[in-house]
Amino acid sequence: MHVEEIRPQTCPELAAELAAAGLPVDDLILPGRRFFRFWDNHAEPIGFVGMEALSPDAALLRSLVVVPNHRKRGLARPMTVWLLGRLRGEGVTEAWVLTTTIADFAMRLGFARVERGDAPACIRATRQFRDLCPASAVLLRKSL
Repeated sequence: MHVEEIRPQTCPELAAELAAAGLPVDDLILPGRRFFRFWDNHAEPIGFVGMEALSPDAALLRSLVVVPNHRKRGLARPMTVWLLGRLRGEGVTEAWVLTTTIADFAMRLGFARVERGDAPACIRATRQFRDLCPASAVLLRKSL
């Protein structure tokens, strides 16, 4: 699997795949967001994953999507593990997820549920928390 950092402004496939999967796209170009595209050995896109910097040592994982013809192959896990390793290498010590769909997946990767009312200020300040994710979204945290 190959990875490249992308910019939403120059990679319309990112927004298209996220929108098709029902994931938020309204804030992709705001500061502090980074996105990565994964390719297979045949230069075919596998999927995308992103993160939002919350502070120098905390990040919100977001925008995880595997393209339809690569789903059900277990690729979301290595994509997420790669991003967590990258964040750890950059000094991030705390990763967060806010989701309506992948809570069980995140817990299998070592994330623990946090009640939304106990969310720290850096999470409450995100558009994901305030506007883009419904109140039913689950908040999870992992120490890196």
